[in-house]
Amino acid sequence: MTKLRKRMVEDMQLAGLSATTREAYVYAVQQLARHYERSPDGLSDEQVRRYFLYLVNERRIAEGTFKPYYYGIKFFYEVTLERSCPVLGRIRCPKRFKVGVVLTVEQVRRLLAAVRDPRARMCLTVIYSCGLRRQEGVSLQVGDIQTERMQLRVRAGKGNKDRYVVLAQRTLESLRSYWRVQRSRPWLFLRTDGTTHLSGNWLYKVFRAALAQTDITHEATVHSLRHSYATHLLERGVDLRVIQHLLGHKSPVTTARYTHMTATTIQAVRDTVDTLIDQL
Repeated sequence: MTKLRKRMVEDMQLAGLSATTREAYVYAVQQLARHYERSPDGLSDEQVRRYFLYLVNERRIAEGTFKPYYYGIKFFYEVTLERSCPVLGRIRCPKRFKVGVVLTVEQVRRLLAAVRDPRARMCLTVIYSCGLRRQEGVSLQVGDIQTERMQLRVRAGKGNKDRYVVLAQRTLESLRSYWRVQRSRPWLFLRTDGTTHLSGNWLYKVFRAALAQTDITHEATVHSLRHSYATHLLERGVDLRVIQHLLGHKSPVTTARYTHMTATTIQAVRDTVDTLIDQL
């Protein structure tokens, strides 16, 4: 599998895919291999078909999770192996919108306090305070911190696009304290062996372990910090178009989904329904 993975990564580089996309595609193929406990180049079309049925019917994964599995496995067979896999032409991503979990500010505080590894705690803090995706957080570099403009550069986000987000003073102070101890370069959040940045999967596991130590009952993920960031900004009156830019959303419709999650919106609905009931 090591040679196959190397070949696939090289093929994706030639195809111009971003580092984030490459990691997601490799992970998808690795999960397929683990499911059958054998190298994916030896799987039949029927086994691939049954794996996608497993994702849809048993794991019931959302559209956003399904897509990298589909396109990653499709790339592996059709480009890296140069093998026709007809079943992939019949698969369609499930259209299922899953409401993201939103934590309160206090819940975010408790969750971050439960993270023991300083690299993970700092990374998750930046993800929340800057509204980053998981891979955007782990792959930050020291040079991405722009203190003069109080901004953070996000490299190769979704769609392989760069963007800038607001860097709060408290976040900058925490990053400075962190860096004085870690002295990591060029990546802010280095692996223990110092070879590259932290793995997004490792960060997810650390997050889940910390969550289990709290009394938070929500099925939260690292992405919930991004949901919470957007919702908390909305609740405090930040314009939706500004949040759209900070999150890197192409369409305002995507950002508008957060409006129904805010405490302000929920309270407004409650007050309106109370008024209607009083008139019955």
